[in-house]
Amino acid sequence: MYRGWIRLLAALVVICGFASPSSAGCNDGPGPGVDWSGCQKLNRRMAGDDFRGANLAGANLTDSDLAGADLTGANLSQAILVRTGFAGAILKRAELTKAMLDRADLRGADLSAAQLVKAELHRANLTNARLVGGQLEGAELGRALLFNANLSGANLRDAYLARVDLRKAQLADADLRDADLYLADLHGADLSQAKGLTQAQLSRTCGDGGTKLPPDLVSPPSWPCPARNQQ
Repeated sequence: MYRGWIRLLAALVVICGFASPSSAGCNDGPGPGVDWSGCQKLNRRMAGDDFRGANLAGANLTDSDLAGADLTGANLSQAILVRTGFAGAILKRAELTKAMLDRADLRGADLSAAQLVKAELHRANLTNARLVGGQLEGAELGRALLFNANLSGANLRDAYLARVDLRKAQLADADLRDADLYLADLHGADLSQAKGLTQAQLSRTCGDGGTKLPPDLVSPPSWPCPARNQQ
């Protein structure tokens, strides 16, 4: 009788999705829907692999190469992705809430409608990345590179954007309410339709005559100031 209850409880654990990391398919190869939740996959070469709908929640992929990989709809919540390479990767609708992406290479990556709430992206390289409709509320982006990135419709409320490189970035309908823009580089950025941006926030940034502002805001007296590549 006792063993019967143990088997029943074990079955319920699996059915309800509460299996421990050791029961995940950590030995399975890359593939759509693979379950690597909580798995250790450091310094792996997985460029171009198909991870659509994969469960990588809490996985450690530090220093791994996923350049060009397809992670559409993948769950990477609370994953450790430090210095992980995602150049040209597809991360549409990916779940990256509270993921650690410090110094990650996301150049040209497509993060449209991705969930990056409270994600850590310190010094991450998002040059030419697409973050249209991305949810970055409370995200940490200190010194991140967002040169020529498309952040149209992105939610950046309460995001930490100190010293971030936003040169030539597109921010149409982006929500910047209460975002920290200390020394953010806005040279050539299009903020003409940005939401929630205040004169006080703007006064702490760096820009020039090529920076497009909402009609109710003006360039601070400190502008024009040297661009990042001139400092």
